[in-house]
Amino acid sequence: MHKVRIGAGAGYSGDRIDPAVDLARRGNLDFLVFECLAERTITNAQLQLLSSQQKGYDPFLVARMQAVLGLCHQNNIRIITNMGAAAPLAAAQCIRDLARDMGLDSIRVAAVVGDDILTQCTKNSACLKEEHGYTIAEHRDQIISANAYIGAESIAKALDEGANVVVTGRAADPALFLGPLIHSFKWEMNDWDKLGKGTTAGHLLECAGQICGGYFADPGKKDVPQLAHIGFPFGDIYADGRIEISKLDNTGGYITPATVKEQLLYEIHDPARYLQPDVIADFSNVWIEEIATNRVRIHDATGHAKTNHLKVSISYHDGFIGEGQISYAGIGAVARAQLAKDIIKERLTGNIYRDLRVDFIGMNALHGDQLSSGHEPYEVRLRVLAKCDSQEDAERIGNEVEALYTNGPSGGGGAWKSTRSAVFLTSPLIAESHVPTSIVFMETASS
Repeated sequence: MHKVRIGAGAGYSGDRIDPAVDLARRGNLDFLVFECLAERTITNAQLQLLSSQQKGYDPFLVARMQAVLGLCHQNNIRIITNMGAAAPLAAAQCIRDLARDMGLDSIRVAAVVGDDILTQCTKNSACLKEEHGYTIAEHRDQIISANAYIGAESIAKALDEGANVVVTGRAADPALFLGPLIHSFKWEMNDWDKLGKGTTAGHLLECAGQICGGYFADPGKKDVPQLAHIGFPFGDIYADGRIEISKLDNTGGYITPATVKEQLLYEIHDPARYLQPDVIADFSNVWIEEIATNRVRIHDATGHAKTNHLKVSISYHDGFIGEGQISYAGIGAVARAQLAKDIIKERLTGNIYRDLRVDFIGMNALHGDQLSSGHEPYEVRLRVLAKCDSQEDAERIGNEVEALYTNGPSGGGGAWKSTRSAVFLTSPLIAESHVPTSIVFMETASS
């Protein structure tokens, strides 16, 4: 096969669905990838699974599959997604049953399992290479989820064995795109140059609308047309690893060398050593060529031998977060908000309140006082939050803010409060040999 075309159907769980439908309808795709899983997404899925609120897979799984499954079947497009979240087997069964209900025969769905290593972490935390000074063993009873970032090889094998849809849990984001390339071109799993190029393609496509101007736009400096109707990208990737990124005609946004460069550097840490399960991708010599309107070519990505370790996303309960907010407006709004802050800090004393912070939203909530403009706004919103070991102590924070209505400065309004579980995330490493994966197939009947 000379080249394959892979469309990016989503960049996060709640992403828009209509651009993916457009790609499935007129994109002439070989594969459509839905990258929907973030670090906290799988934690939330695990919490929902434990509380029986949900089935543990992505809450938009049914809506997305209902929208694209028929089109993909009609146009011979194969789907890869990490919407399995905490329950890839249940997600695969859901997709299989949905395809059956839609009358789509001969649909083969593959669930890639093995990323969930919670049992290993709770029973043998010594298998983890811990960083940042945290000791997993100390939090063993509080762990919610532990998922290793698995690579592309199992995805490729599932496609080799005829899967029309491949659903995973915590696979590395670029691996969702690299798997179809390994399958299509029969790349060897130690061809570091090709794997590095394929990982580059995956990294560029994984955030969907971002490379088309989403998260890029800055009015007056980087104006992007028709963001309300932004198109999602597709990549044409060749057997030698050449990459071209484009989007459909008559869709909003744009693809330029600038949008590609911003996406290339997004969340990678070291451009020469982007650590992935399958390869260490090297973007340090990449250069980008605009070959047509909304079409760019990426040159000179490469890769190096993998580390044989996988990142593990571990989340655990860390008490409760209490939060309260209230607004002040008009002349002297900032002075009244400052008085409210002083009252709150005097009342919330003691070691039970960890990481207490009091912000003026719009003034110092993001970058602190040193980078605030010094301009006094006409309105300001006070936000108070802290972490506590008990839910009762956390609830007091919002109650104290609400009490400012009648026990604080004049003119407070719009008070709001919440209490929620606090979740801490840490990312140790584990030897790849400790994370065996397997593939489970489910099929609709042939006609």
